[in-house]
Amino acid sequence: GPGPIGAVFRCALERRKNSRRGSASSFFLGLVILRVLETSGNVNEALKSCFTLGDKVSELFENVPLSELANALRALSVDTVEKAKSGHPGLPMGAADIVTVLFTRFLKYDTADTKWPDRDRFILSAGHGSAMLYSLLHLTGVEGVTIDELKRFRQLGSLTPGHPENWVTPGVEITTGPLGQGIATSVGFALAERMLNSEYGDELIKHYTYVLASEGDFMEGVSQEAIALAGHLKLERLIVLYDDNGVSIDGPLSLSDSVDQTERLKSAGWNAVRVDGHNYAEIAGAIEKAQNTDRPTFIACKTTIGYGAPNKAGKSKAHGEPLGPEELAGAKKAWNWTYGPFEVPDHIRAAWLKAGRRGKTERDAWQQRLELIAPDKRAEFLRRMNREVSPALKPAVAELKESAVAEPKAMATRKASGAVIGTVMKAVPELVLGSADLTPSNNTRTADVKDIAPRDYNGRYIHWGIREHGMAAALNGMTLHGGYRVASGAFLVFADYARPAIRLAALSKLPVIYVFTHDSIGVGEDGPTHQPVETIAGMRAVPNLRVFRPADIVETAECWQLALESEGTPTVLALSRQDVPQLRLKNSAENLSATGGYELIAADGEARVSLFASGTEVSLAVDACKKLVERGIATRVVSVPSLELLIDQPEDVKARIVGKAPIKVGIEAGVRFGWDAVIGSDGIFVGMKGFGASAPAKDLYPYFGITADAVVEKVLKAAG
Repeated sequence: GPGPIGAVFRCALERRKNSRRGSASSFFLGLVILRVLETSGNVNEALKSCFTLGDKVSELFENVPLSELANALRALSVDTVEKAKSGHPGLPMGAADIVTVLFTRFLKYDTADTKWPDRDRFILSAGHGSAMLYSLLHLTGVEGVTIDELKRFRQLGSLTPGHPENWVTPGVEITTGPLGQGIATSVGFALAERMLNSEYGDELIKHYTYVLASEGDFMEGVSQEAIALAGHLKLERLIVLYDDNGVSIDGPLSLSDSVDQTERLKSAGWNAVRVDGHNYAEIAGAIEKAQNTDRPTFIACKTTIGYGAPNKAGKSKAHGEPLGPEELAGAKKAWNWTYGPFEVPDHIRAAWLKAGRRGKTERDAWQQRLELIAPDKRAEFLRRMNREVSPALKPAVAELKESAVAEPKAMATRKASGAVIGTVMKAVPELVLGSADLTPSNNTRTADVKDIAPRDYNGRYIHWGIREHGMAAALNGMTLHGGYRVASGAFLVFADYARPAIRLAALSKLPVIYVFTHDSIGVGEDGPTHQPVETIAGMRAVPNLRVFRPADIVETAECWQLALESEGTPTVLALSRQDVPQLRLKNSAENLSATGGYELIAADGEARVSLFASGTEVSLAVDACKKLVERGIATRVVSVPSLELLIDQPEDVKARIVGKAPIKVGIEAGVRFGWDAVIGSDGIFVGMKGFGASAPAKDLYPYFGITADAVVEKVLKAAG
């Protein structure tokens, strides 16, 4: 009928038609009641009954079949790709059933708080399926991920970039793009959960890490490092759902691979099973069993890539390009999806929104438990989860610097780093150390620290094994999870093994610390394979990555302080094998390394020569300075613990540090690349032009012309 109540009913009837289910008798009984109330003129009672009916209708919406929820996810994802004319529709079409079961039945999350510390983590390792993740975030009600943002998929400045990026889109746990990174990083998530659980108990931390991975993730070599680590550590709350569609970009997977992944995972200590990836009961049953096992679980879900597409389903053509209008229409027909682009009917949207808040009760209970724990423990937990710097760090470093200046000692900077670690481990309780099977060389372990072991996670040292790439990825995961500051060691030359994860740490703004020792030809007898002459330059080239090469224990302490105070920048500490003299003999309350470079020795009068050096070569610059001064040439020495940090200083600060001396010399036992920003293209560089050689370090430096006398000779020639 006419009037506001009639309008409400017309809307309700339309919703009833779209829902395709529910009790007809209760619906029309409500209609009769409202018509009577409207006729009687009792509008308040009519509205009250209307709201009651609304609740009933909502209940009807809750009973939406999983197939309709999955098809909504498929449709929204392919519409997103089609609108952008770019993207990957195949995975969302094939894997929608898997994630629908996970998000509606198992995942503990509340979209009202995407940062809730005890939420389950969902990692889309197959990041090319980002359209599905964004559709999930939209349907479950994550603030900001709107229909308009889906329509701006892969466009400049959108919240829906081409691959998931944790620093762009709310609800995205991890930046994934390069295959293998998600599965490898998930080990860090799962390990951090177990470690925090051992500290704070089930009351505050007890959740799962779920991963959706693809064939490509398990073909990349880093996956082997990851699954071996997880199996060894028995990370039972790690559950990987494998989109087993048997297709890669080139065609059938059989073109390039014949590994039985379930047997592979079993051999690494995982529980591994196979299910039909389009059978909701099988998927749910496997996840239920995974939640009750004593090891990590791998669930191979057999799916069809491009599910429903009339001509592309099951083929590589479904992977990485829009379906096109005809194929898209055919797929929607196969799904019995009769709605327009980006259209989701109310009953399905209501069911997905309810799924997005399914963890509200648990989150509220968790918040109550948090409020009941001791105030100091609660404050410390929140400080760590918010990644706030320990207030004890700065005074601890100041005390160490004062002690070092009082009793100067020559030592390798790797040993200096070990001494600093002994101090900061006490001041920063969330700091966790480790090494890729080089603990005695990296000096990353203190005598009193406890090791992490399988099912014994109440420690602060991790033996990663010879797995630099897996280690670096797991460090990213631990940082993303929250609660820990992480640092781990390897030889600098092996940074190339870890580089993909280091790059993602820089991209994702993660303050991970890499303790890379044996930083130059000073490695000596191991030869050019182990002498990283170009690695420092390569690390400096990574945006948002700070590389420190300290000269002595005082600089090492300052660089450690800067690394631990960093909010969103990873740090490389490049440390020497060989001993160096202590050069900082006066204490400074100021952190002189913070500007990347500082004047270590001032010239007597106006400087004619500025010597710039890093790490072990700073002492060489000091010796050259003395010899030049003896010859009447006013010379200054600038220590450069971080070349790129110096280059990035404001122009006035950089100009003051670089100075106006007409002759500028860079000294480093590596290649020249990067130094011209300080010394100029016409500046003098004393360093390496090629690879090293196998010999004691004391023989290599003269052989390659990296000596104080060589510096003096070049300066005298330039001075005329």
